[in-house]
Parts: sequence; structure tokens; C-alpha cells
Amino acid sequence: MRGLLARRMKFHLIGAFVVSIGSAALYKFGVAEPRKQAYADYYRNYDPMKDYKAMKAAGVLESAPPK
Repeated sequence: MRGLLARRMKFHLIGAFVVSIGSAALYKFGVAEPRKQAYADYYRNYDPMKDYKAMKAAGVLESAPPK
């Protein structure tokens, strides 16, 4: 039973480190990178004036009434 706490602590610290690095990598490549790519794809062909005119025609904007 000597050194049991130190042995178990080392095992759990290494395990926690590996799990945290793995979950961070999964989040980065599974969520963050696809999200950045989706935003880049959306804004590549985004026309703000076209969107403004569509919102104005729909009556969404209070400061610019539809004509």
C-alpha cells in the first residue's frame, strides 16, 4: 500500500491530460473549423445591399419603410 496515492495520482493526471487534449482537438476539428469554413463560404458571396433591399421590401426594418 506504500506509494498507492502517488501511483494513482500519476495515472489519473496523465489520463486527465490525454482526455482534455483529445476533447480539445475533437472540438477544434469537429466544431470550430467547420464553423469557420461555413462562415467563410457564406460571406464569400454575400451581398449586403441585396439583403438590405429584401428586408426593406419585407417590412422588417422600421427606419426604412417598404415602398
